[in-house]
Amino acid sequence: MATAELASTYAALILADDGIEITSDKILSLTAAADVEVEPIWATLLAKALEGKDVKDLLLNVGAGGGAPAVGAAAAVGGAPAAAAEEAPKEEEKKEEKEESDDDMGFGLFD
Repeated sequence: MATAELASTYAALILADDGIEITSDKILSLTAAADVEVEPIWATLLAKALEGKDVKDLLLNVGAGGGAPAVGAAAAVGGAPAAAAEEAPKEEEKKEEKEESDDDMGFGLFD
């Protein structure tokens, strides 16, 4: 990453850490104080990209995907749905057994 890009990013992080609104003027003033030359267009683009976003929250949730809920959590909610959830895998197992018996027909993938 180029020095100007890093300086702009660090300037935005400094502003977010201090609770100051991130604007292109403030990014340019911080990078100028650090003696790093940044073109104004890049500071403007970065400020617009971060506009209205909580940078601290973004940093805390890096890589936190909204994964699917655990199967056990749905079963723990109520007794009746849990019983239905237990019956469903049994039915699937029976279907799989029937599908496996198709292999005994005398021909296969490598015959």
